[in-house]
Amino acid sequence: MGAAVRLCDPAGALLGEGPVWHVREQVLYWVDIKGRRLNRYIPGEEAVRRWVLHDRLAWVLPRRSNGWIAGLSSEIGILQVEPQLCFTSRVRIEPELPGNRLNDAKTDANGTIWFGTMDDSEIAPSGSLYRLLPDFSVERVDTGYTVANGPAIAPDGRYLYHTDSAARTIYRHVRHADGTLGPRQSFIRFAQADGFPDGMTVDAKGGLWVAHWGGGRVSRFTADGIFDCAVSLPVSQVTSCCFGGEQLDTLFITSAAIGLSAAQRMQEPLAGSLFSVIPGVKGMPCPAFSG
Repeated sequence: MGAAVRLCDPAGALLGEGPVWHVREQVLYWVDIKGRRLNRYIPGEEAVRRWVLHDRLAWVLPRRSNGWIAGLSSEIGILQVEPQLCFTSRVRIEPELPGNRLNDAKTDANGTIWFGTMDDSEIAPSGSLYRLLPDFSVERVDTGYTVANGPAIAPDGRYLYHTDSAARTIYRHVRHADGTLGPRQSFIRFAQADGFPDGMTVDAKGGLWVAHWGGGRVSRFTADGIFDCAVSLPVSQVTSCCFGGEQLDTLFITSAAIGLSAAQRMQEPLAGSLFSVIPGVKGMPCPAFSG
């Protein structure tokens, strides 16, 4: 794909992740998990604001009643950003697995959040896929993930895509009418040269956009799982992406600097930056959590 990549924020996040476009505010939020930061980017003004949290912040998603729902290392709660930062815990996740942490989440059209957990050392298949219902009850729907990543829901709601990055595999689950999932099916496999599949999003045509950790790009796959095109980035550790902008025609892309040697940082001075590109398709608005 020949579209020009634009640098939005060069701050160099340790582990930039979880971009989400806030439709009401018309701004982009994203997290730095290891840096314990929430970031906000205002297009046009080219302004970035940052908040520091007391714990690692895995994701934030908007609530219908305003404000945010946020996942920290091992708990989910309500996050107030302004006039001052305040987190109110509502539910603990996997207290029996202190080596695990939350990682990546998306909201479906029903206002339910789908999120994963992972082994923080990225060794044991101790992670799971969960759904958080509007009453803050939590259901485990699948397990056996080492690095659970990138939930994404097809525009028609028929499928939920989910990844185990360590297995280089993107899975697809059929979503039933009651919101439950069918068994996972292997959908896309990454070769070693592709890196590892990380965060994902869908466009309005049903295409699946996948960040390549260690692969330096974001790829689009058709609804049938066929490779369509790719956006190359000047960084190797590409972590996630989402559509935003007034017309939802801008793809925002996060990246990470964590784990790079001094020599690699010299080669990748923009590692951890936020980028954007106009890919020629539009995305879907992020639904709000009903709770």
